[in-house]
Amino acid sequence: MSRATLGKGRYELGHVVGSGGMALVYRAHDRKRREQVAVKLLADNLSADADLRRRFRREAELAERLSHPNVVEVLDSGETDGRAYIVLEYVDGPNLAEELRRAGPLEPTRVAELGAQAAAALAHAHAQGLVHRDVKPQNLLLAADGTLKVSDFGIARMVDGTQLTQAGTVLGTAAYLAPEQAAGKETTGAADVYALGIVLYELLTGEQCLLEDPPPSLLVAGVPPALDSVVFACLREDPAERPTAREVELMLRGELDPPTQVLARHVDPPTTVLLRRGRRRLLAGTVAAAALALAVGLGVGLGSGGAAKTRLVHERLIPISPASTPAGAAENLARWLRAHSR
Repeated sequence: MSRATLGKGRYELGHVVGSGGMALVYRAHDRKRREQVAVKLLADNLSADADLRRRFRREAELAERLSHPNVVEVLDSGETDGRAYIVLEYVDGPNLAEELRRAGPLEPTRVAELGAQAAAALAHAHAQGLVHRDVKPQNLLLAADGTLKVSDFGIARMVDGTQLTQAGTVLGTAAYLAPEQAAGKETTGAADVYALGIVLYELLTGEQCLLEDPPPSLLVAGVPPALDSVVFACLREDPAERPTAREVELMLRGELDPPTQVLARHVDPPTTVLLRRGRRRLLAGTVAAAALALAVGLGVGLGSGGAAKTRLVHERLIPISPASTPAGAAENLARWLRAHSR
């Protein structure tokens, strides 16, 4: 039985190695280059949607602008029988979510090195005028030689204002959204830096973190104060006060001192402790419920598993006020988050 192919027979599809909201990712063989590649194929049920096809093609166009050792390379793109596809460098290794499940919290030195590589990739993207907007462990891949690769620029946008979504639409994974991104406001590279801070925290502790303002110290044994300071510099509420991705890279490599106002926490014994586990779970549920409510308002479909969890949250919390526009929905979401995260 012959295998499915794309690109006039050039790409022979193998098994599925990943999936997302819009596409399936296949391991494939490039018959011309005689090497393994990854092929991201727009889901069959979405191929009839012209806007989604345009967004999918735009992803390839944006990612093709990037050339960096820590960014998954886009090799080709096209359409076959009305289905858009993107051909990517194949990364033979786990993503950081899988690595975290396998190994548990990582050593601070390794977290700093992985974080520096991710920050270098984001700094390169930002220099090209791109904001990733969905930085999370699942989109950070580990090659066999230990090199970290940032993948999936599916919801990236131009910092000059060019975007494919309506004003006020919230895109990204709820647990990693910067405050301004959750509110549907203008998104810059600072939102990627915030998400990277959440990722670093998760790699160090093994848990996702939703923080109060001001953020607490990590208070995790073995985490150097300088690394702690970098993480929470990334998590400042005001995007203008966060370091740039390039500064994060240099700080994690020890080539730039972390912000002194954050490092000053460690002069005296810290009095602020981590949020209690139960509080973190409630806040995570709050964000998930808010994201679901906004998605429903925008006509975005989610799986039944998420809906079941949301019903439990809504039994304890006041529902988000409805809105007639995406911008209004985003504003109501932001107001609701502020009210329920204190």
